Amino acid sequence: MRRRNQPPPSPLPQRDGVDAVRVRLPFEGAWTTVREYLVERLSGAGPGVVAGMFDTGQVVGADGEAVTADAAYVPGMFVWFHRELPAEVRVPFAVDVVYRDDHIVVADKPHFLATTPRGGHVTETALARLRRELGLPALGAAHRLDRLTAGLLLFTVRPEERGAYQTLFSDKRVHKEYEAVAPYDPGLALPRTVRSRILKERGVLAAREVDGEPNAVTHVEVVEQRDGLARYRLTPTTGQTHQLRVHMNALGIPLLGDPLYPEVTAPTPADDFRRPLQLLARALEFTDPVTGAAHRFRSTRTLEAWASYAGWAGR
Repeated sequence: MRRRNQPPPSPLPQRDGVDAVRVRLPFEGAWTTVREYLVERLSGAGPGVVAGMFDTGQVVGADGEAVTADAAYVPGMFVWFHRELPAEVRVPFAVDVVYRDDHIVVADKPHFLATTPRGGHVTETALARLRRELGLPALGAAHRLDRLTAGLLLFTVRPEERGAYQTLFSDKRVHKEYEAVAPYDPGLALPRTVRSRILKERGVLAAREVDGEPNAVTHVEVVEQRDGLARYRLTPTTGQTHQLRVHMNALGIPLLGDPLYPEVTAPTPADDFRRPLQLLARALEFTDPVTGAAHRFRSTRTLEAWASYAGWAGR
């Protein structure tokens, strides 16, 4: 039985591991038809696109039947449709499955692959790939990594359990360790814990530190150093956008391969995978909220700049 206020299940199957878009019509507004509202809501789709979706029966209701162009606007009504998928450059690296049971999938994501569909990255995401490759259409992400960051991601198999795993992250009950390669500064006293307030504004690529109560905390330590570089262990206890990148930059040791810090550089072509951001989500540790099992997972990936700096830096 569906819980009160829970949306009905999608009447449309996934396409390439991507869910249909679900829209709930607002309870307040002056629209007279569903089409009128969607034309306004999806104004960025281009002239005639939404009208064409109605003409070809691509917009459906909860019963799976096509919503006609003259269908009356009903506040609170749900409709579904598939967006036109953008052409995407394939990220030529595999998503490795580290662990799988009836409740979770832990994957080791490569650099350049987004976690979940967003913007111009839809089918070329870890979530869409794993849904297709594992045959798990209900798979969901419990948290996210930046597209440029590699490493461990936790996915949930059963939608009804997703909230329990997401709460692990929001309640800071997951121990996370990252590995990074950046310049070595012998005058910088490490280890240390960096605390600051980070602001990430919508539409602005880079986050920044501002005055105020700290909302971002990262422990930084050197694992080893050579040839003017160091391999760092970064242990965050918060999860602000770009937190590790901002904190390392603030220390004067920005991560190698970072296109945003210390300054935003020209966009890299979508098919250029030569200089990945040298940041890796190395370890995840938590107690499973469903089974009670104690989990500790480690990525087997290697940061290229540390493994072969001479060859990597020259690219």
